[in-house]
Amino acid sequence: SQQQRVLDCIQIYINKTGFPPTRANICKELGFKSPNSAETHLRALEKKGFISIESGASRGISIINSQVHSSNNNEYPVIGLVAAGSPTLAQENVERTINCNNSFFESNFDYFLKVKGLSMKDAGIMEDDLVAIKKTSEVRNGDIVVARIDDEVTLKYFQSSGNQIKLIPANDDFDEIYINKETEGFFIEGKSVGLIREN
Repeated sequence: SQQQRVLDCIQIYINKTGFPPTRANICKELGFKSPNSAETHLRALEKKGFISIESGASRGISIINSQVHSSNNNEYPVIGLVAAGSPTLAQENVERTINCNNSFFESNFDYFLKVKGLSMKDAGIMEDDLVAIKKTSEVRNGDIVVARIDDEVTLKYFQSSGNQIKLIPANDDFDEIYINKETEGFFIEGKSVGLIREN
């Protein structure tokens, strides 16, 4: 239905940009001719309790009913991954899920990684910290990334020049890992956008 399309549009927009679309954005995304048609659908969605609309704010749309899409539901899996420093075999092993406001960090994210070991301690990342990871392969030098090497996963600083990638620990007791970009079985899974210390 058109309403579902509008709802999807709002959700995707929030996921992409971190804030809700304006009426004009919705019209543009869905090809409506006038902002009124967007308004009509928005009001209908509001009536059904899917969204709430703050009057007088151009971006005052928020999604209420998180059953519609799991993506704005704030339960995030905690992946009990990887020794930072000595990568361990990483099956996507979810230890549990925790509730976290999805606007808690400046970027949206997909899961928490539970840190093992102290290879990133000088970056302030300690054993058992939960690092919020955004799934992306778009990373820049200096980002803290989750890298997969064969089936092992590790958390390190990312540094790349030319064809060479360096994964750098934040602890002098650990060695840097050098990898060629073309290496089979190597890829960047995501990057850290924040950290929670539970205790």
